[in-house]
Amino acid sequence: MDGTQWATAIGLGFGTALGFAGAFGGFAAFLIVLVLGAVGLLAGRAVAGEHDLSGLLGGRRRS
Repeated sequence: MDGTQWATAIGLGFGTALGFAGAFGGFAAFLIVLVLGAVGLLAGRAVAGEHDLSGLLGGRRRS
C-alpha cells in the first residue's frame, strides 16, 4: 500500500471511532476522541520527522 491508501484507511478507522464515540458516549466522548486523535496525529508526525514541535514545547533555538 502506498501513502495515500494508508491515509485513507486510517481516516476511515478514525471516522468510525468518532462515530461510535458520538453514538454511544455522547458529545463529550466525541470531543475527547477528536482531541486525543489530533494529539496522536501531531505526535506521530513529530516522531516521523514531518513536524518540528520544539516551538510548542519550549525548546531552545540553535544558532
